[in-house]
Amino acid sequence: MDTLFTQNDTILKLIDQIPINKRYSDIEDTHGNQYVDLVQEGGGVLGIALVGYTYILEKAGIRFMSLAGTSAGAINTMMMAGLGRIDEEKSEKILTILSNQNLFDLVDGHKKIKKLINKAVKKEKGLIWSLIWSALLIFKTLKNKLGLNPGSYFESWITKELKLNGIHTLRDLKALRKILPIDLRNVQTNTAIDTIEAKLAIITSDITTHTKVEFPKMTELYWFNPDDVAPAKMVRASMSVPFFFEPFKVDNLPNSGETNDSKWDAHARYSGPVPSSVRFVDGGMLSNFPINVFHRSDGGIPRMPTFGVRLSTYRENFSDTDTFLEMNGAMISTMRQIHDYDFLLKNPDYKQLICRIDADKTFNWLDFNMTEESQINLFNLGAKKAVEFLNKFDWEAYKASRA
Repeated sequence: MDTLFTQNDTILKLIDQIPINKRYSDIEDTHGNQYVDLVQEGGGVLGIALVGYTYILEKAGIRFMSLAGTSAGAINTMMMAGLGRIDEEKSEKILTILSNQNLFDLVDGHKKIKKLINKAVKKEKGLIWSLIWSALLIFKTLKNKLGLNPGSYFESWITKELKLNGIHTLRDLKALRKILPIDLRNVQTNTAIDTIEAKLAIITSDITTHTKVEFPKMTELYWFNPDDVAPAKMVRASMSVPFFFEPFKVDNLPNSGETNDSKWDAHARYSGPVPSSVRFVDGGMLSNFPINVFHRSDGGIPRMPTFGVRLSTYRENFSDTDTFLEMNGAMISTMRQIHDYDFLLKNPDYKQLICRIDADKTFNWLDFNMTEESQINLFNLGAKKAVEFLNKFDWEAYKASRA
């Protein structure tokens, strides 16, 4: 099935439209690959479009040094970090994994709830009656589990795919990320680059201590031996859509019960007693597009840009707030967006770095039972927007604006 993604007429025509010999960064390896940092937005199954975006950029000779993402963006971020060396293409590997996986299996709740979710997403007839018949089951599930789907299948799926590539623990992932490309150079100064950090940032929301969490940077707060933790757990924490999936829970925290813990103060400015356990929900509740994560606050002209890719059409229209449900939806949207938009408002130069895919105009972000045709169209949309972005982006003009 992955050939249906990469060999359809739309993709083949888009590849022909990729600019030739264009400069996107001052950092280059011996093979002529150029390096950028990448931040990917969350958005459920719309994340397939992210793969379309990265596929085109890799075809343009772009590779990704530091990686960050939330929810669906965290999934693609972890795959790109763990499926090979920094200088290797990853998108086709990710497509193969997606092709071999029935995404609806990730909705791993009670079979009646799975049917109900599918009916709601597809807007099928009889939804109200189905809700009535399943009301007690839904109430008991949410009351006891705090989410309709355990999310266990997702975690085991990501764990399996990473293990097939030799990534069992965070230690393995760190070792892989330290393997730098051969003969990495700054083409402006014609100097070799011997040391550069390939950072990784998976964003999630710790609702127990009210903390925006960045993994693996903050793993020491939650696990005694963080380097032994399976990286899939960090992604599972990031994609815990409230009520759709159960919150991700971590028990037996280090230093539980202690107050004014120095590590908690340094990472989170939290001074209260360290809880014995915490629950995480989707990182998008606090930062769905963590474009600020690699920002240099000291200013200066960067050696490589931080590209960002978005899946949504946020803040292109106002929200209705006349009913209880409308008001709640508007409040959640505000929480998800405002932190990231506040940063963009203060740093307008980032507009030059962001690709808008606008996938939510056509596709439902919770449609895990999406048809094969829709998945291909979603991938193609990400690829199309990537080509438009590459043709528009001007690296020298961006550096001038930073100067």
